[in-house]
Amino acid sequence: MRSRVGPRHARRTVPTLLRGIYLPRSMDAGAFAMTTYGIPLLVLATTNSASLTGLAFALEWVPRLGAFAVAGAMVDRHGTTRVLRTASALRAAVVVAAALALPQMEAGLPTTVAVMLLAASTGVLTEFSYIAAETAGGVASRQAGDQAHRVQSVLLGIDQVGTLAGPAVAGLLLERAGAAGMLVTIAVFSLLASALAPRQHATGQTKMPEPVLAGLRTGWTTLRSLPALGWLVCGLTLSNLAIGLLQAAAPVIVVKEFGHSSADVGLIWSVAAVASLITVAVCRRAIDRWGLWPVGALSATVAASACLAVSLTHTYTAYLVLIAVLMAGEGGMTVVLRTLRSHLTPQQVFGATLSLTILLLLLPFPLAGVLVATVPSALLGHVITVCAVLQALGLGLAFVRLRTLPGLHACLA
Repeated sequence: MRSRVGPRHARRTVPTLLRGIYLPRSMDAGAFAMTTYGIPLLVLATTNSASLTGLAFALEWVPRLGAFAVAGAMVDRHGTTRVLRTASALRAAVVVAAALALPQMEAGLPTTVAVMLLAASTGVLTEFSYIAAETAGGVASRQAGDQAHRVQSVLLGIDQVGTLAGPAVAGLLLERAGAAGMLVTIAVFSLLASALAPRQHATGQTKMPEPVLAGLRTGWTTLRSLPALGWLVCGLTLSNLAIGLLQAAAPVIVVKEFGHSSADVGLIWSVAAVASLITVAVCRRAIDRWGLWPVGALSATVAASACLAVSLTHTYTAYLVLIAVLMAGEGGMTVVLRTLRSHLTPQQVFGATLSLTILLLLLPFPLAGVLVATVPSALLGHVITVCAVLQALGLGLAFVRLRTLPGLHACLA
């Protein structure tokens, strides 16, 4: 029953992936999704202000971006186990403290400040745990060889299940059990992620700590040396500007323009997660048959077309369906990105490169929150249209360039 019986590699493959990679990733994904979607819902419930909700969205993402460079260097230096355990445990402590403090505060400015600080602090800790979990997944992908896209599709599926359940569970708990119930549940997921952290160790334990800017330079140098990865990241960054704007604007559009409830906002992203989850499962087999470039190009076409259509719709049902189609296309492109990144990036600089790529991909999200907080509601449709056009141009140029580069073809050779 112990792993020492029989060939060691044969006995350890399944438990390593399931217990050491997939389970901790599932717990962290649950905490990640509930934090990302639950904290803005908490702000909306506390302040009843769409502008403050958009501001909270930006405030939640800005500290996350600042954490990426540090997180990547910490993972490279100390290993995934220590970083994931520490970040998850601290997140649990923060949300439990908030659960105890919020009921004692007066409504108004004190509560508003508290939930905004909660958004910022959980954002930082969540990104530390995510970088550690993602790095562990990258190690597992490299060990899987030409089956890396299968490992990445499972990891992305776990993330999408979290995205599927996170908004619905957070909204339900907030409604039925209050802020304390939602925050305690986040703490439980965080503690489980800490306890189940994968047992992987640092790659450069004997080196002096690398400055943050040096880590960013390392990631940038690596990204520039991998043009296939660079072009894909560029296209997806522009795509994320449109997606981030739709995510940040959803409360304003659904509640103010369509006259639906905040629960219907969560429903949109839950349905979108289902569509993305199905796409991830299909893409795994599609990549086996047709390769990375055709699957990525088709996914990009679907996402760009859906986003352009979203900017023109005026009904809740059409909005929900088109967002689901958009996120389905995004899911396919993400499988391609993760597979390419895990194959092409050298292991010794994977953490720094991962941090930089995610930093670039997420830069549009705080900008989207600022746009929603500052642009009048009547003009949001025009801003979404402009971002949709930029998305289509960016993805089109990226995949045209990728067609002539060897990276997408060589990584599965």
